[in-house]
Amino acid sequence: MGFSWFRVLVPLGFAVFSVAVAISGKTPDMPPTLPAALGVCSLAGIALIWRNISSMAKGENRTIGSLFSQYAAVKVVGWLGKRQRRNLESDTVNVKQVQEETLLKRLRKNANTCYGGQYDFSSIKDSDAFRASHPITTYEHYRKLIGRIAVGEEKVIIAEKPQILAMTSGTSGPSAMLLSTRDTNTEFFLQGVTVCLDAMRQAFPETDSLQRTTKFFYTPTFQQSEAGIPIGPNSSTPASSRHMLNLYTTPAPAFEVPSEKDTLYLHLLFALKDPSVGTLESNFASTVFYAFTSLQEHWQELVEDIERGKVSSALSLKPKVRSSLEALMKPDPERAAQLRAHFQEGFRGVAKRLWPQLHLVLAVDSGSNQIYGEMLRETYCKGVPFYSPFYAATEGLIGVNLWPQDSKRQYLLCPRSMFCEFLPESSLEEETPHTLLMEEVKEGDNYELVITNASGLFRYRIGDIVKVVGFHNQCPIVEFQYRRGQMLNVRGEKVSEALFLDALKKAVAQWPGAQLVDYCSAESGILGDSIGGSDPHYQVFIELKGVRNLTEEQRYKLDICLQQDSAVYKSFRIKGSIGPMRVQLVAEGAFKELRKQMMAYSNTSPNSFKMHRVLRRKEYADFLLGKTIS
Repeated sequence: MGFSWFRVLVPLGFAVFSVAVAISGKTPDMPPTLPAALGVCSLAGIALIWRNISSMAKGENRTIGSLFSQYAAVKVVGWLGKRQRRNLESDTVNVKQVQEETLLKRLRKNANTCYGGQYDFSSIKDSDAFRASHPITTYEHYRKLIGRIAVGEEKVIIAEKPQILAMTSGTSGPSAMLLSTRDTNTEFFLQGVTVCLDAMRQAFPETDSLQRTTKFFYTPTFQQSEAGIPIGPNSSTPASSRHMLNLYTTPAPAFEVPSEKDTLYLHLLFALKDPSVGTLESNFASTVFYAFTSLQEHWQELVEDIERGKVSSALSLKPKVRSSLEALMKPDPERAAQLRAHFQEGFRGVAKRLWPQLHLVLAVDSGSNQIYGEMLRETYCKGVPFYSPFYAATEGLIGVNLWPQDSKRQYLLCPRSMFCEFLPESSLEEETPHTLLMEEVKEGDNYELVITNASGLFRYRIGDIVKVVGFHNQCPIVEFQYRRGQMLNVRGEKVSEALFLDALKKAVAQWPGAQLVDYCSAESGILGDSIGGSDPHYQVFIELKGVRNLTEEQRYKLDICLQQDSAVYKSFRIKGSIGPMRVQLVAEGAFKELRKQMMAYSNTSPNSFKMHRVLRRKEYADFLLGKTIS
C-alpha cells in the first residue's frame, strides 16, 4: 500500500486533542502555527513540518505516524506552557486579587451543596469573611462527609461527582480518602505540567527533541465505592491516552501488568533496547533509584533477552500480553554486546553510558526523596542533570519550580491552584491560631500550609511546613521543610526530618567508607519492652554501603551531631531527660522489604509511596530490629 498523508494527519490531530482537550476538559484556542495538526494544511506546510520533525527525531524504528503524533504533542504542550507561564507571571504581580478570585470561585461553585449551605458560602464576599466564618480543619472534619459521597449521596461538599476517591500515601499517619475532581486534574496539567515543561525546555534546550522518555510508572489498582466511584491513588496510567505512548519507551501492553516487579523489568528492557533515550522520568527520585538497583541486580537477564529477542519466561504475564510484547522484540546481538560492555565497566555513571543522549532525570528529589536524588547523582546518574518540577500532593498542585538548574529545590506557589493561608510555626499548637495570607508572609519564616482547593477541602491543614525563601513579584517562593507527623518528639524537643537528616549526613561523613542508602527512626515509646531501658530516646535504623559494622564511638557521633545542630535536643540530653540514641545498622535490602510492607498496609501505589522517616507503627520498627546486623 502506498504512503498516505491521511494516516499521518489523523493520529496527529488526535494527539493534539489527547493532550489539549482530554486532559484539560475543554478546547483551547489552537496556536496559529499548528493548522497542520488539524489536517488543514498544504503539502508545502507538511513538508516544512516534516523537515522540523526530521531535525528533532532521534532513535531508530520510529514510524512516521508516531513521530508526527509526538511532534504534535510536544508543540501543543509547548504552546500551552508558554501561555500558562505568561498567565502565571501576570498573576504573581497581583497576588491578593488573584487569591480572592480563586477563593470566591471555589465558594460560588459549591454554594448549593449541603456543606456550602451550612457555612453560608453564598453570602461570603471576601477572604476576611471566609476566615471569620469557617474554622481551620483537619481530615476528621471531612471523614463522615466523604463517606456519604462514597455511598452515592450527591452535593454533599462539592457540586460535581468526584472522578476518584483518592487515597493519600499515609506517610505521616493513616491513609486518608480525599475527593479528586476534573478541576483538580485540569489545574495540575495546565498550571503545573505545561509550565514546568516550558521551564525545562528553556533550561535544557536539548530536551526539545523527539527522543523518547523512559517513564517509571506502575498501573495502580482501584477498588469501587458503594456508588461505583474508583478508590485508589490519584494517578492515571500513560496508556489511558494511547497517543501519549509515543512519548515513552515502554509499550502499552506493559502497563497492563499488575506486578510492580514485572512491570519494572519491562520498563528496563525496552529502555535498554533504545540507545537514544533522552529523559528518565518518575514521580519521585526513589522510584528511579529502585529501578537502577534492580537493573544492577538483573542486567544479565535483560541483556540476554535483548540478544535473543525474547521476554524473560520468569515474568508472570498473560499469554496475550506476552505475545504483544514479544512481537516488538527482535534479536539484537549488537546492542546486547554494547550493553554488556557498559555494565562490566561498573555502575558509577552507567546511565550516561547506556544512553549517551540522556539529557535529564525528571523526578521530585526534595523532602523525603532528597537522599535518593543525592545517591543517583553520585552513582548511577553521575553527570546527568536533575529537575524536581512540582510541589504537589493528593490535595492538588501547590507550587512549581521555575529554576530547574538551581540545586536548591524552591517552588513558586501557584496562586490560581489553591487559596493558601499560612500558620506561623510558633503558633502550630494554638487552638485557634491566626493565619496569614500570601501577601503577609515574611521571608525567612516557617509556616504550615492551610489550603482551600478545587475538590472540597476548606481551610485544610495539609501538615506541610514550608520556609518562605523569597518572592517572585508578590508571590511567595517556598522550600519544603518537613511534615508535622514526621517529627521526633519524646520530650517536646520537636526534631524535624530536615534537621535530623542534616545531622545524620554529617555523622556518616565521619564514618570511613560509609555511604548512606536509607534510614528511618522511631521514638522509643512505640517499641515498649523490646529494647529495654527506661529513658526516652531515638531508635535509629540505617542502611549503609561500604560498612558492615559500626563502633560505639561511631554511633555516638550521630548523637553529638544532632546536639550540635539542635540546642533544644542538647539541653534535654545534658539534663538526662532524653537518653542517648540507639543506632542500628540493618542488612542490605532491608528498606526495600520495608517499603513493600508499608505499601501493602496502606494500599499505596509505588508511584506515590514516600518512605516514612519517623515510624509510628511498632511492627515496622520490629521488622527493622529483626534485620539488624550491627
